[in-house]
Amino acid sequence: MKAFVFPGQGAQYVGMGKDLYEASSDAKDLFEKANKILGFKITEIMFNGTEEELRQTKVTQPAIFLHSVILARLLGDEFKPDMIAGHSLGEFSALVAAGAMSFEDGLKLVSKRALAMQKACELQPSTMAAIVGLEDTVVEKVIGKIKNEVVVAANYNCPGQLVISGSIEGIDIACEKLTGAGARRALRLKVGGAFHSPLMEPAKKELAAAIAKTKFSSPICPIYQNVTAQSVKDPIMIKENLIAQLTSPVRWTQIMNNMIAGGMSEYIEVGPGKVLQGLLKKVNRKMKTSSAAIA
Repeated sequence: MKAFVFPGQGAQYVGMGKDLYEASSDAKDLFEKANKILGFKITEIMFNGTEEELRQTKVTQPAIFLHSVILARLLGDEFKPDMIAGHSLGEFSALVAAGAMSFEDGLKLVSKRALAMQKACELQPSTMAAIVGLEDTVVEKVIGKIKNEVVVAANYNCPGQLVISGSIEGIDIACEKLTGAGARRALRLKVGGAFHSPLMEPAKKELAAAIAKTKFSSPICPIYQNVTAQSVKDPIMIKENLIAQLTSPVRWTQIMNNMIAGGMSEYIEVGPGKVLQGLLKKVNRKMKTSSAAIA
């Protein structure tokens, strides 16, 4: 069974999508439509901008979404998933690629999500850190003892790699304690704020209103959603999980294990980079992985 998976924030690079734009008139039309919807020339930043410009949340999230969704479109009959999933932002890309919502609605939600998250970041300084070399249960136990500061598990990326999220003071305390507990690395990430934590509550409320007004359909195959790591096809549940995602952890390790248990034999990454393939190799080195590519 084939699983198509879609990356999240951090997979971007300067020049991304230019090959798609030049390879197909359909792709060009979608990119130009995106420029109009967003109200600025995102193609100019994607193809010719600087890394700093591309790192702006309002640019990064739509850019990765566009690359992933347009690439999936260009695959044509090759895009026949038995199951799908997307890492954080990638869940929106996966849903559009699988027909659960329109390209236009998906892009508008992603843009709204990015702007709402940026606003929430500005309300309270916050950050994230990658913890490498400890079991998830150890990390959970250590951060659970930190009082008077927000520190939570944010991304269960793969065995031995868990990203935590919270206030700057809380993350500093957590990194020191986790290093003392035996972590090989406790590395502060270059992000704008505490994604997938309670500090994203203002963004969650804003996004919830937009999601409630958006039409969703059943996807062409089950999607394994971040919040529960379980396969879902019901549009109502998909919407509820999307809303909860901003303040809940990304359970990617659990998603990979559940996909394998569900019969996955091939894992195809649709979008920029190869991050998700690397994460799967930490779960099962023998699993067949590849990057989606146009002929």
